[in-house]
Amino acid sequence: MTLQDLQPGQSAYVLKIRGRGAFRKRIIEMGFIRGRKIECMRKAPLTDPIEYRIMDYEVSLRRSEARSIEIVTFEDIKNKNESSGVTVNEEIISHEIKKRGREIDIALVGNPNCGKTTIFNYASGASEHVGNYSGVTVEAKTGSFNYKSYRFNMVDLPGTYSLSAYTPEELFVRKHLIGSMPDIVLNVIDSSNLERNLFLTTQLIELDLPVVVALNMYDELLEKEVEFNHDVLGQMLGIPFVPTVGHRKNGIENLLNTIIETYEQEETSRRRACIRFKHDLEESIQKIRNFIEHTRFIKENIPSRFYSIKLLENDKEAMHAASHKEFSDVKTLVTTERQRLESIYSDDIENLIAEARYSFIAGALKETYKNGEKKSKKDRSYRLDEILTHKFFGFPIFIAFLWLMFFSTFFLGSFPMNWLEQGVSFLGGLVESHMPDGMLKNLIIDGIISGVGGVLVFLPNILFLFLFIAFMEDTGYMARVAFLMDKLMHKIGLHGKSFIPLIMGFGCNVPAIMATRTLENPSDRLLTILINPFMSCSARLPVYILIIAAVFPNNPVMMLFLVYMIGIAFAIIVALLFKKTIFRKSEAPFVMELPPYRMPIAKTVFRHMWFRASQYLKKMGGIILIASVIIWALGHFPQNFEPEPELKKDIEKITQEFNGLENLNTETAAEIFNAGRHIAIEMDIAQQQNSYIGRIGTGIQPIMEPLGFDWRLTISLVTGIAAKEVVVSTLAVLFSAEPAVDTRSLNEVLQSNTTSNLSDRISMATHQNGTMVGQKLLDPVTGFAFLMFVLLYFPCVAVVAAIRKETGGWKWALFTVFYTTGLAWLMAFAVQQIGSLFF
Repeated sequence: MTLQDLQPGQSAYVLKIRGRGAFRKRIIEMGFIRGRKIECMRKAPLTDPIEYRIMDYEVSLRRSEARSIEIVTFEDIKNKNESSGVTVNEEIISHEIKKRGREIDIALVGNPNCGKTTIFNYASGASEHVGNYSGVTVEAKTGSFNYKSYRFNMVDLPGTYSLSAYTPEELFVRKHLIGSMPDIVLNVIDSSNLERNLFLTTQLIELDLPVVVALNMYDELLEKEVEFNHDVLGQMLGIPFVPTVGHRKNGIENLLNTIIETYEQEETSRRRACIRFKHDLEESIQKIRNFIEHTRFIKENIPSRFYSIKLLENDKEAMHAASHKEFSDVKTLVTTERQRLESIYSDDIENLIAEARYSFIAGALKETYKNGEKKSKKDRSYRLDEILTHKFFGFPIFIAFLWLMFFSTFFLGSFPMNWLEQGVSFLGGLVESHMPDGMLKNLIIDGIISGVGGVLVFLPNILFLFLFIAFMEDTGYMARVAFLMDKLMHKIGLHGKSFIPLIMGFGCNVPAIMATRTLENPSDRLLTILINPFMSCSARLPVYILIIAAVFPNNPVMMLFLVYMIGIAFAIIVALLFKKTIFRKSEAPFVMELPPYRMPIAKTVFRHMWFRASQYLKKMGGIILIASVIIWALGHFPQNFEPEPELKKDIEKITQEFNGLENLNTETAAEIFNAGRHIAIEMDIAQQQNSYIGRIGTGIQPIMEPLGFDWRLTISLVTGIAAKEVVVSTLAVLFSAEPAVDTRSLNEVLQSNTTSNLSDRISMATHQNGTMVGQKLLDPVTGFAFLMFVLLYFPCVAVVAAIRKETGGWKWALFTVFYTTGLAWLMAFAVQQIGSLFF
């Protein structure tokens, strides 16, 4: 609650002043300190300003100023304590105010890849994703924890190089700092690159915010044997510097203690450095500053000096605000001053200001920093880059890495996958032998165990995939891949940095689409979003492994690699097409940080893998479980089923032969028994076709029939819209009608299964040694067509929602749904038609 919410006649106690600079100083001097009682007297006729009484005198504040003062009312304290049976007195009020005043709101700010999220994770106990490349954090992450009777509310903001409005991240961070007014800004700095990281610190100083600097990765600085007096640098800038090594928790406790100390100090007790520019530039800044303060162009909580500099820098957000008619005089003044300065210095104002900042940093470091003689990780990184980004060896190494990733995912993952299959089969057998027959038993075995277990077995494969992705991220190789691919990406009209969200799509398309925020060019951002669904996410992997194992058992790794490469090829083709038809040819410069190579930390890698595993397991107990039960119910009802005449005739014939088994020899009896078994399976399948899900499938079947898919394959694709893993669980439930599922894996059932069209099965089937032979459900052509459809069609609903959120509406989300599904149908149809000519 803030002071502006207090109504006339009400009183409250001051908790916290969120203003800054001169406003904070003035308001504190007037008696607005923690625990001071304040009463709302009256509001002006237009409700602004508002008159308050404090320390036996009246003072009026504008609503915008009152909004910066947090309060707690006596009624709030009374309601909270009386519910616990405590009588409110002066001591209770004082204790409650002190307790509530110990909440510290902290914003973590820093360059991309400086270790903000690592510090955030270790300090708050969160498990946010980290990686050794820029753009890992693409939205604000929040976490709260208690330390030394203080409540820390941390916000991990996206990485940014400055507080300009060049990229969405920079603007987001700036708006958060100005709008939310955190108590402390924790500026995380990569200690191995002080000069560049301190550029952002100078802008935070201009924002007039309470800042604490975390010198992260301090161990890398010490490795170079440099001489660095961070205490003296802190005194020069008026900001405390605390060495930390985030991934080892070193210095975190000292950092939190410094935050508490800074929070408890009064603003007036700390002197901050002020960056002074050239005389004429300072004159223009002061002139604009005085003018915008006089015209009330900016709000009270925005430092006028900071905004004046942004206007001179031609910051697009600041200039957009100045473009309104009521502030046309501000824009005129800024334009005049820019022209005057450019005529004097014959240079851009942005260059002059940036040079002044870096000169200030260089001067501060000259007094406190001396280079060591030991080679840094950057020197070792340079030697590695000579190999990994080599013009001849770079691409073969990357392709070999991808091959190794798919080989490990399929081959090494097959061993634990088989163990899980045996576990699921054992569980099904246990329920089969101990539970009485009935609908509940059928639901548990054919619905839950078959559906959920059919997807669960692919967990090891998913983990191997994420192990390799985590390796790429943590070592810094991900950024090198973007560097390698820039020229190729440029050929298709995209930025090299677009390749990072595309590679991330191998894990999950949702965070990959969110990661496109790091792209400066809106056209590149949108185009990358539209082609991202072609990157095979981990949810599609179980479907690929299932179908490939059933249809292409002799070349599984090659087929898996081929499917992923086809997805990349389609992304390239569609990007070229869209770039020439939908998007204009606007380009952004290729500016991307190449971080030094770092050895992956086992704890971080396994945390990343566990996070993905937990997400996968949550799907097991959520959407996949629900989908499996729904699919089972739709396939189980209605039960008033009347077999077709041909099947009824076969049943009567087999029944008569069974009745006369005692008069037949052993060989003939075995044939009749096998035939009866197959008739039973036909009955189950016929009942399925007559069920609700069978009717839905046969209703959609005409659309998918040219692709060679029967109704069961069609239904699995429809349910896969919710999540691609549901394709596997749907097939597991639908094929669990066959008794053989209890003893064979799902891919073996698919491998031997024949078409579910009953008339085709009866007319084509023959008995050979007790085995029914017919047209295969998944031959190589149909199997490959199915893989292509799963690769290209409708992204899952979570991806559609992410596209809607990132593009600001349903237009591009619905466009993605229709164009990907249409492309999938055409590709599967082409595979079926062309493949049938050769096979």
